[in-house]
Amino acid sequence: MNINKKCVIAAFACILPLAAFAQIEGNTDINTDSNTDNKTTVKAFRHLDLSITAGTTGLGIDIATPICKEVQIRAGFSFMPHISTKMHFGIESGRFDEDGNWVTTNLDNMIDKLESFTGYRVDKTIDMIGIPTFYNFNLLVDVFPFHNKHWHFTGGFYLGPSKIAKAYNTTADMPSLLAVSIYNNIYDKIVNYEPIIGDYYLDPDYEDKILEYGRMGIHMGDYSDGTPYFMVPGDNSMVKAKIRANSFKPYVGFGYGGRLIPKEDKFMVSFDCGAMFWGGTPEIITHDGTNLAKDVVNIRGKVGDYVDVISKFKVYPVINVRFSWRIF
Repeated sequence: MNINKKCVIAAFACILPLAAFAQIEGNTDINTDSNTDNKTTVKAFRHLDLSITAGTTGLGIDIATPICKEVQIRAGFSFMPHISTKMHFGIESGRFDEDGNWVTTNLDNMIDKLESFTGYRVDKTIDMIGIPTFYNFNLLVDVFPFHNKHWHFTGGFYLGPSKIAKAYNTTADMPSLLAVSIYNNIYDKIVNYEPIIGDYYLDPDYEDKILEYGRMGIHMGDYSDGTPYFMVPGDNSMVKAKIRANSFKPYVGFGYGGRLIPKEDKFMVSFDCGAMFWGGTPEIITHDGTNLAKDVVNIRGKVGDYVDVISKFKVYPVINVRFSWRIF
């Protein structure tokens, strides 16, 4: 079943029973004053509230309307501002010896050889920019079980793209990554006894030096068997990663609300707290298909801190504040 079908089914599952309940409640008189016998009729969709939201789901907007005196339904959209984070990676070099052990080699020697061969000098540090791409539509149902109508319980879902963040190298580091790609291509051809260009082979002494130096890459961490994971530039000489979660994310939570201005019912403020179920640990996929959250351990630097934090959140915590204005 695709996402659109899930969305439609969930929407109808939320709305239809409530609409039926509202039909009954809308025709029922309720006592608005415990000290009198005055009665008034509560009708469904009698109000429409417009809200702006801010919190862990980002900035957003929604509209809400009552289904009956105990239930309201709201729909909205939220997005995470594109606030970038810079991460630093060190270029390293190494090779496997005859016993299959990883040997770290002298990067400076490799950089000098590469510069003499290509004219490019590799920067030892590569910067990547991380940007959230997190936005969602939502359909939520609030239930007010208490007489004062301040506390509410909420159920529903969020729906958005599966890619919730991305990271890629800075433009300033593209020449360095291009040089790394050129060097690794030369190294691979020497290992496979292939000519460098056409039928041209490098001088054997030069080839021996390159084989001794090994390959260049970013030592991100290690595989579970202890083998180092070296991230090397992809086909376009870039290094990239993306974080993915489920597109369809059920939500449950609770909240509290009241007047923003005393004795003024037109402006309200409320708080929501709950959990968005985004499908367990998100995937952090590099351009070569490696899942950093699952396949790699001992991840270095700030990226390792981010991966550790993301891996701990099997659900996404939601804490939002809503400022509402009653349109009618």
